[in-house]
Amino acid sequence: MRRPMIRAACAALFAAAALPAVSAAADSYPTQPVRMIVGFAAGGPTDVIARLLAQDMSRTLGQSVVVENKTGANSLIATREVAGAPPDGYTVLFASLSHNVNWLLLGEKAGYDPLKSFAPISNAASLPMVAVTAYDSPLRSMKQLIEQARAKPDSISYGSAGNGGSAHLAAAMMGTMADLKMIHVPFRGNGPALTEVMAGRVSFMFYPIIGVAENVQAKRVRVLAQGSPEAGADFPGVPAMSDIGFPDFQDTAPWVGLLAPAGVPDAVVQKLNQAMVHALEQPQIQSRMKDLGALPIGDTPQQFHDFLVQDQKRWAAVIKAAGISAQ
Repeated sequence: MRRPMIRAACAALFAAAALPAVSAAADSYPTQPVRMIVGFAAGGPTDVIARLLAQDMSRTLGQSVVVENKTGANSLIATREVAGAPPDGYTVLFASLSHNVNWLLLGEKAGYDPLKSFAPISNAASLPMVAVTAYDSPLRSMKQLIEQARAKPDSISYGSAGNGGSAHLAAAMMGTMADLKMIHVPFRGNGPALTEVMAGRVSFMFYPIIGVAENVQAKRVRVLAQGSPEAGADFPGVPAMSDIGFPDFQDTAPWVGLLAPAGVPDAVVQKLNQAMVHALEQPQIQSRMKDLGALPIGDTPQQFHDFLVQDQKRWAAVIKAAGISAQ
């Protein structure tokens, strides 16, 4: 009996001795570069915002915050890597809406739990979408599109960057709210989907606001509705979805935020949070965000956690109602 007791006592002593070391490491954090993993390709909205914030965070933290792109499977590869990384704050994930959605579609096959496997740091921004159709499309308003979808089920198609992506979920949410039957046409990216919409081979799609104004000016697309809380100045005369009977539709906006592996010391979480919030408060970053059509957030770890809980519930309801499954 004595040996197990001795082993237990030794383990307790080692654990107690380790606490000051962990605390000291957290206090001196960071002492080396921080890897910020992005699950999407360089140049996309998630990557652009990550790099914008990483530059300012590097100055605040006194160590480089290096963005690394680990693309594939709608950010699943990147998410799994960070979930399995040491909880020391030197590997973090710049995540997006897919963080919850992949898990909702795949369950245990996702290889992580969006809440239990991560420590939220801060929600960085949301990127409202707009509903667009071809410039010469006979559909001149969202109201007309909805009326046609009701009168002729499956006569309206919508494009997306893939199954379970933000454009797919936004259109599916609209369909469930208005009891519409439409055809989902997934592509490998927003670019190919928009090309088909502009060509008139797909009726419409929800598209991130970034770059849309240029296509409107070039008479390639027409904006039918805005997904922001209220109609914006960029598209005068175009109603917000909330104005035409879709309240809280802004919740479909893709978000981007920072998470660390579960178990990261709270002191490290707080330092990373302070660095990100500081970056989001800088006028030049806010100006760049505005150019991108992104709405800065910068909340606390607890607020971000609460947001992720509600985000998961929202998309679980939409996925169930629309019958969306992993493909």
